[in-house]
Amino acid sequence: MEHILWLYALPHDPLFPVICLDERPCFLIGDIVEPIALQSGQVRKEHYAYEKNGSCALFAAIEPLTGRRVAQVHPRRTRKEFTQFCQSVAQAYPEAVKIRVVLDNLNTHDIGSFYAHLPADEAFALAQRFEFIYTPKSASWLNMIEIEFSALARLGLNRRIPTLEKLSSEVLALMAERDQKRIKINWQFSIDCCREKLNRHYSVVNGANSQFTNV
Repeated sequence: MEHILWLYALPHDPLFPVICLDERPCFLIGDIVEPIALQSGQVRKEHYAYEKNGSCALFAAIEPLTGRRVAQVHPRRTRKEFTQFCQSVAQAYPEAVKIRVVLDNLNTHDIGSFYAHLPADEAFALAQRFEFIYTPKSASWLNMIEIEFSALARLGLNRRIPTLEKLSSEVLALMAERDQKRIKINWQFSIDCCREKLNRHYSVVNGANSQFTNV
């Protein structure tokens, strides 16, 4: 946790960018009964019945300090799709010496995925572009991409979208717009704040940590 918070506090370095990456499952939901047309002064109404059309996965990455974004929508979220997305991220940062990526411990999130779907020389070269920093167990909230996913839900993903094509078109347009506007994330949770707010956990590990309650 502290390593991630330290990374977040660093000034922007284009040679060693810090990005946050994850996948979000998206369920494809269609209407069985056509919704009542929207009328002035009334909320849009839809029938409670719906049909399930499967699911897909939104892969997204954000560089919080610059607002740069990369996104893809895939039918699945396997090692293959993770590899393809990492290739796109690497292409988005051609000048970077090492791309530092904050992500969770999903079993596809490792360089083994690269070797499973690329020749060894290409897999090795791609792996050298990245440094993966994993969030602690049950601490996905430390990954700032979750803030972006929440914003996307409010902007349109929290409604019924029936097809992968429609979802892909809409969500990628949203991400492109937010990327163009360079909407940044102002992260407030620091190491000092962490040591104070979560001090009871620190003190269980080492009683000397009680000194941080008054930081």
